[in-house]
Amino acid sequence: MRTLNLGILAHVDAGKTSLTERLLYAAGVIDQLGSVDHGSTQTDSLPLEQQRGITIRSAVVSFVIDDVTVNLIDTPGHPDFIAEVERVLGVLDGSILVVSAVEGVQPQTRVLMRTLQRLHIPTLIFVNKIDRSGAQDERLVKDIARRLTPAIIPMGGVDGLGTRSLAFTTYGAVDPPFTARLAELLSEQDDAFLRAYIDQRDLPYAQLRDELSRQSRNALVHPVFFGSAITGAGVDSLITGITELLPAAEHDASGLVSGTVFKIERGPAREKLAYVRLFSGTIRTRDRLQFGRDHQAKVTAISVFDRGAAAPRASVAAGQIGKLAGLSDIQVGDTIGAANAAATGDANGAPQTPTDRHHFAPPTLETVIVPRRPSDLGALHVALAQLAEQDPLINLRQDDIRKELFVSLYGEVQKEVIQATPANDYGIDVDFRKTTTICVERPIGTGAAVEVLYARTKTNVTGNSSPSSSNPFLATVGLRLDPAPIGTGIGFRLDVDVRLVPIYIYKTVDTFVDHVGQYVRETLREGLFGWQVTDCTVTMIDCGYRAPGTTANDFRKLIPLVLMSALKQAGTAVHEPIQRFRLEVPADTFGVIAPVLARSGAVPQTQEMQGSSYVLGGEIPAARVHELQQQLPALTRGEGVLECTFDSYQPVRDTIPARPRSDHNPLNRKEYLLHVVRRV
Repeated sequence: MRTLNLGILAHVDAGKTSLTERLLYAAGVIDQLGSVDHGSTQTDSLPLEQQRGITIRSAVVSFVIDDVTVNLIDTPGHPDFIAEVERVLGVLDGSILVVSAVEGVQPQTRVLMRTLQRLHIPTLIFVNKIDRSGAQDERLVKDIARRLTPAIIPMGGVDGLGTRSLAFTTYGAVDPPFTARLAELLSEQDDAFLRAYIDQRDLPYAQLRDELSRQSRNALVHPVFFGSAITGAGVDSLITGITELLPAAEHDASGLVSGTVFKIERGPAREKLAYVRLFSGTIRTRDRLQFGRDHQAKVTAISVFDRGAAAPRASVAAGQIGKLAGLSDIQVGDTIGAANAAATGDANGAPQTPTDRHHFAPPTLETVIVPRRPSDLGALHVALAQLAEQDPLINLRQDDIRKELFVSLYGEVQKEVIQATPANDYGIDVDFRKTTTICVERPIGTGAAVEVLYARTKTNVTGNSSPSSSNPFLATVGLRLDPAPIGTGIGFRLDVDVRLVPIYIYKTVDTFVDHVGQYVRETLREGLFGWQVTDCTVTMIDCGYRAPGTTANDFRKLIPLVLMSALKQAGTAVHEPIQRFRLEVPADTFGVIAPVLARSGAVPQTQEMQGSSYVLGGEIPAARVHELQQQLPALTRGEGVLECTFDSYQPVRDTIPARPRSDHNPLNRKEYLLHVVRRV
């Protein structure tokens, strides 16, 4: 049987969880429709999801259409939980992007569509809520073409728009305007089809339909369906589109094991469960798996999604999604199987962590979380560490000096989840301190440093030597740090004779590069001003050891000292997150809004009149967005609409912000050595 791993994505409240419920009902998986408002849907199982009526964690359900098994992944729509969508994208064969017929194209809708197009994920568009008052059809189609993609084709028409008696009628061969528009759209995407269309203007409808299926499966065009998840109108046509227009396929269950972990959760006994999309091969209970960075473990139990929720099975095969138990060290983003291990490298061949590969912007906010009872600090750290297994982008940091725990955020709503998890699972009540903006540091020059085993000198980038304190570690490490193009992250390279690499510790040169690259990334989590350092290349220019005395710990502890010395020499500039905004206000309020934008540091770049509204577009520091949002209703009689999405990091123009260090401060040699070797 063919399988299709299908994601449902949307802006919050567009109705994707209700659509999931309707699809399960239509496929006969459930006998009664659940309700988001009543907290009774199949996929919103967390107490907070049921209370708030929003999806927080991605959830998997399965159903069968004809000869296709569909593994459907319902994803969060609220932008605070975009990290959940991030992790799902890599395992999808296709997607349904849900758009509300009432609210239309919303900010998150555009973010999602851009990402789906960039990743070439075949996508159907489903316009939901056509039974609601104020629903749009033709005007919304024009808006979708203008704001999402022009490569769309409405697959039918709506009768009774905005009423409970509505109906969706599928277009076909007897609808000349549809077939003409379809032929024109397909010709725009494929030169071979264009030549066939020119040679034979009246192409058979079957040929048009076959070409539509091919182009849709290759993410070239995006069919648009209309319907209502509540009434079921139009859903049958969507189901037909899922099987005909998205790339369901057979998979090789006999090949080498290759898969990806896209979700981690804890079971009833707090055991770790890994959600795995298997691309090839078969995993059986008691198999010993290789995953992540040189980890191996035995699978103790398997559940496979089949006609509803997951059920215990003896094995999971290619194309399926399974939950694996027994892999205690596994992480979100890990690849499963030796055949897929190479996929974890970046453009420079350096290994990456799951959080290195971003489809969306990383979190731009940070807060300190504190237990109301100081004695709960240790237990809180355990609780948050388990939460970080599910959501690595919260980037849990601990400041041992100040006894504080830091977490990264996308927004204030995400705080509720972070607050509820320790309370519900561990009985720990917590509070938050003020939310601050996360900056990054980028090198502005080149720096190099060397700590030599047995020697008393440290070499700088110019080749000069200067006296330094004794190197207390049984290793030689020399590192050079260079700026790299924006957006490339952190790269690590080896530029030494491989005979200088301690093979007796790391077994292979590749393993040494892997581990040292990890030490480098851990060190660069805090730069000269305490912010994450990015967009740089670190090259090992010297290496040495003494067998058998040198250990991996010598390299792990020496690298921060050398690397921060090189970084200090290179220098860094602090960059703050900048949002791209679109602000629509009544035209007569523009004179009041303009000075407020100026005080907020906003830089308008486009301005236009749209009817009685004035629309501005431009950039604004992320730190000032919340303040502007609070003032907007009073300034615009409640009619102003502000949409913001992350754009880039740009150099801080005012006072350079610094973040307190939470490491052992390798910038201060005496302080660092006091902590790591307990002597100076």
